[in-house]
Amino acid sequence: MMKNIKTSDNINTIQESLAVYGYHNYDDAGIFRIIDVAEKGISFKFFDSLVKKFPFSFQEWAGFLHISGKTLSRYQKEDKTFDTLQSEKILQIEMLYTRGEEVFDSADNFMIWLQAENLALGKTKPQDLLGSSFGIALLMDELTRIEHGVLA
Repeated sequence: MMKNIKTSDNINTIQESLAVYGYHNYDDAGIFRIIDVAEKGISFKFFDSLVKKFPFSFQEWAGFLHISGKTLSRYQKEDKTFDTLQSEKILQIEMLYTRGEEVFDSADNFMIWLQAENLALGKTKPQDLLGSSFGIALLMDELTRIEHGVLA
């Protein structure tokens, strides 16, 4: 029972950090809180709630996190916690989702953008950049350009 409480607290802390401190306007306390969450590790339960927002397969998620599909399945089966680097990537993708939903005014429109070839990104599908922190940063920058009407 304690594990469920801890997981709920972890999810609430993450969501509070992202909501209160934003995803593009952090103060030091917000950044340290998110770093702390990543260092403690993201639970599979939180990850599973994120996975449901995206149309990606388990295998695609394994690729984004640079682990095998078998390892990801084991994490699910054993309700494991992700390590710091994987947790950071999960948080970055969650922040990208939140930002994309805001810029496109809906999750559906953001998903269409994420899965379509993008001329501004060299005819790359934005989702193909989710495996790299640099790629996620590039997508965040692209969302800012779209928000401000700078499309090229």
